[in-house]
Amino acid sequence: NERTFLAWIRTSIAIMAFGFVVVKFALFVKQIALIAGDKSASFVFPQHGHSGVLGLTLVIIGVLMSLFSFIRYKRVERQLLHHTYEPTSKTAMIFTLAIILVGVLLIYYLVPSI
Repeated sequence: NERTFLAWIRTSIAIMAFGFVVVKFALFVKQIALIAGDKSASFVFPQHGHSGVLGLTLVIIGVLMSLFSFIRYKRVERQLLHHTYEPTSKTAMIFTLAIILVGVLLIYYLVPSI
C-alpha cells in the first residue's frame, strides 16, 4: 500500500513539474522572440495562451492526483487492517482519462507548429 501511494505521489509530482515546464517554456520562448526582435515570432508561437491553460491543467491534475492518492491510501489501509480489502481501479481510470485528454490537447496545440 505504501509503495503504491509513493508511486502515485511521484507521478503527481512529475505531472505538476511537467505542467510548470510547459507554462515557463512558453514564456521563455516568447521572451526570446521579443529579445531577438523577430517580427514573425507571433506567427510561429501562438499568442492566445493555450500553453498556460495546458500547464495549469497539468498542475491541477497533479494536485488532485496527490489528494486522491492519499485518500485511497487511507481507505486501503483501513481495509487491510479490517481484512476487508477490495481492489478498485476507478481512480486510476479517471486519472488515465484525464492524462489522455491533456495529451490530446497538447498534440492539437503542437501539430500546427510542425
